[in-house]
Amino acid sequence: MTPVMHPVGAAQIAASIEYEAASPPAGLPDDMRALPGASLRFLSIKAIDEFKVQAALWEPESKPPVETTIIVQVHGSGGNLSSLPLRAVARALSAKGYSALSISTRQHDEHVNTDNFFEVRRDIEAAVATVRALGYRAIVLQGHSLGTVQVAFYAATNWDPTIKAVILIGAFGRLPWKSRHILIQDEDNYRALAEASLDALKAGKAAEILPITMRWLGGIETPVTAQHFLTYRGEQTSAADGTYWVSRIPRPILILRDEADGVVLPFEPYMLLSAARAEGSLVPSIKYEAVPNHRPPSREGHLFTDNTEALSDAVSAWLAKQYL
Repeated sequence: MTPVMHPVGAAQIAASIEYEAASPPAGLPDDMRALPGASLRFLSIKAIDEFKVQAALWEPESKPPVETTIIVQVHGSGGNLSSLPLRAVARALSAKGYSALSISTRQHDEHVNTDNFFEVRRDIEAAVATVRALGYRAIVLQGHSLGTVQVAFYAATNWDPTIKAVILIGAFGRLPWKSRHILIQDEDNYRALAEASLDALKAGKAAEILPITMRWLGGIETPVTAQHFLTYRGEQTSAADGTYWVSRIPRPILILRDEADGVVLPFEPYMLLSAARAEGSLVPSIKYEAVPNHRPPSREGHLFTDNTEALSDAVSAWLAKQYL
């Protein structure tokens, strides 16, 4: 085949990020609608590797993007753009003059525990590029649960001056350690997963489901790929350690945990707080707030199921103190 020749000096596009209007996804919850004074529309965003990121854009009706702070939101394990902590904050704050872009990353819904940690960065990158193209100049990154370490990694490795702050909701401390000793709790299974993952990587099958399952939240046995185990769960190979990335974020940070959270243990936010305050940390300021809830610990507490108003108020109050 004869190669295509281009005139000397003619620029070509090797890769790009694109976005377009999209229809609402099926199965949205009833409260996935804007409050008076705000609007909600949906986008389809093509990441630089051509993965399609579905997104919900919440905006106040009375403010132009250039004058508005926007929150780019990343869901937790197997969630999506309508996950409760995301939509509760986006819905409440869009009526108070903030915008929010909630995205479904490549580990959304049925794709849980199959993704490569490093590739989710492209989804966040695409979301940030999109809101910049829409005219926004003040961006806050917000992650929930697994999304917190994805957001922390992005904020630590991309010092875009339009990123003004980071919010971590229901944040794990050290996910590889937690996966091995609290979630899996079986050394034989952990070692078998690690060996099978390495074998799959060497065989060029890192994206395929392993022949053995991984013990996960609530003791559920879940399918997992080698690339997910190696980049999130393996203690020797994972980069999904929030305590490593948080100290490398040169922006103000807010950490929020529902007191009834039965997934993130009470000591985990303090691991992040300690790392952010260690000698040499780049973090200019950090606040940890436990959102009061007198119910027993549960997975619903991790989602702020009965505590969304307090969650939104805490986010709003902190943003105001940051002059955002």
